[in-house]
Amino acid sequence: MTEKPDDVGAAGAEGRVEPADDRGRRPAGKARESGAAAGERDASRRPRGRIAVAAVLGAVLIAIVAFAGGWLAAPRTATPSDTSAEAGFARDMQQHHDQAVQMAMIIRTQTDDPDIRRLAYDIATSQSQQSGQMYAWLNLWGLPQASTQPAMTWMLQPTLDGTGSGHEHGGATAAPMVPGGPMPGMASAADITRLSTLTGVEAERLFLQLMIAHHLGGVEMAEAVIARSTNPDVVALAKSMAFAQTGEIEYMRTLLAARAA
Repeated sequence: MTEKPDDVGAAGAEGRVEPADDRGRRPAGKARESGAAAGERDASRRPRGRIAVAAVLGAVLIAIVAFAGGWLAAPRTATPSDTSAEAGFARDMQQHHDQAVQMAMIIRTQTDDPDIRRLAYDIATSQSQQSGQMYAWLNLWGLPQASTQPAMTWMLQPTLDGTGSGHEHGGATAAPMVPGGPMPGMASAADITRLSTLTGVEAERLFLQLMIAHHLGGVEMAEAVIARSTNPDVVALAKSMAFAQTGEIEYMRTLLAARAA
């Protein structure tokens, strides 16, 4: 019998796939080969993963730099001083609003008319909120709630366009503003007392008369600070006050006409 050369047997052994054992396991040599191949694949993936992470970090860094640049380039609003028009407006309008809230709460106890009560509720809630906003401004600006100057002094400051250096109640033909004098549209103590003693239509009529005058004064004050301030928050609130109170004035005039004596 002729024997096969040893090298042929070796070649056949190397080319042959070893069968799995009874538990489905391959020989150890083949397992090592598979592990080496997997390691090569993992190594090939690592550079791509690092590139992706670097790209994300780069994008985040660019976004941070862009934000910081925009923030630094944005215009800054100067903090109002203690004697500024903004500070004076915030202080005086709080006091002005407080009286409007007081009259609104009085009339709600003096009448059952749903239109008047609803109007009074709207005035009380909106002006209470605005008073809180102005109180917070003064805290934010590091200023005291009370001023060292008489009330309404800020309304005598020059306007931004330089057209006037003072202010007058009710227009150019009215009396000049006097610091420390009554604020525009404010009811007297006697008016508040009388409102508290009336009921029904009489109370409604007096409330509307007083509140129309009060709103006209509020609009005058709002327009005065708009003419003297560049602070975006102050100007925005003053404009919203003027707009809302002008609309309420027209509505109250309609209600008053329906209650004419």
